[in-house]
Amino acid sequence: MTDTERDAVPDSAPSSLPDSVPSSAPSSAPDARLDAAAESQAQLSAEIEAGHEAYEKGLAQGAPEQFGPRLDWAPYRSSLLRHPTKDLHHADPETIELFAPVFGERDIGALEADLTVQHNGEPIGERIVVRGRVVDGQGRPVRRQLVEVWQANAAGRYVHKRDQHPAPVDPNFTGVGRMLTDDDGWYQFQTIKPGPYPWKNHFNAWRPAHIHFSLFGREITQRIVTQMYFPGDPLFALDPIYQSIQDARARDRLVATYDHDVSQHEWATGYRWDIVLSGAHRTWTEPEDSDE
Repeated sequence: MTDTERDAVPDSAPSSLPDSVPSSAPSSAPDARLDAAAESQAQLSAEIEAGHEAYEKGLAQGAPEQFGPRLDWAPYRSSLLRHPTKDLHHADPETIELFAPVFGERDIGALEADLTVQHNGEPIGERIVVRGRVVDGQGRPVRRQLVEVWQANAAGRYVHKRDQHPAPVDPNFTGVGRMLTDDDGWYQFQTIKPGPYPWKNHFNAWRPAHIHFSLFGREITQRIVTQMYFPGDPLFALDPIYQSIQDARARDRLVATYDHDVSQHEWATGYRWDIVLSGAHRTWTEPEDSDE
């Protein structure tokens, strides 16, 4: 689930393009014949609903709960091409540590947690502060955890060569930052609220606004990646990536809460998002070596 996914036109898309734009499309919408991802949102939403109904039916029949995403989740078209199809091979962690980067307090500058001051001018958009704790399954703080973030700008565009979405690039916003948690597991950074953006999963597909998170443990092999969303986003129900997580409680744990105590007077709105690394209430992360 990387940011380049917006350019990933699935191989399963129809090889012959439709003769007409779906009837639900507005007259000013781009011609669907120019884009192989022409299936309608209604079709994708029906598949999402059917998938969730099958999950609930399975639960009623004793099937195990699923707190992670379905890797072969058909509504997320390119996921069928991305999940592992061959046996995974474990690398020797000691060998990796010989050439992998090592991060410490001397390597992370304080300004790297402020994504709004990395250039000569002010970036465009709603300034926000995101604050939270990284804890283990027993609520104990995870200290000196490297937290990296990356995101689109306020117009929904990444600084990435594959991002050709015709939204403006903000010359004063790169959208990447990093920090270490403190002794109580707290992290905090300042940024611009990202915008939603279109991607080529189906016709008129838009991803909810989100921020990517990467956390390294004490070794490079312990990296996990996840996404934080914003409350009340109308795109949640329509997004096949967000909906690839079957359990509604697990999906909810990816959504930050507005926290007025984190907001700053005449400066920024505030959000709180905690990351739980283990246990029954852990935050969903992209799996490394399982089908979960």
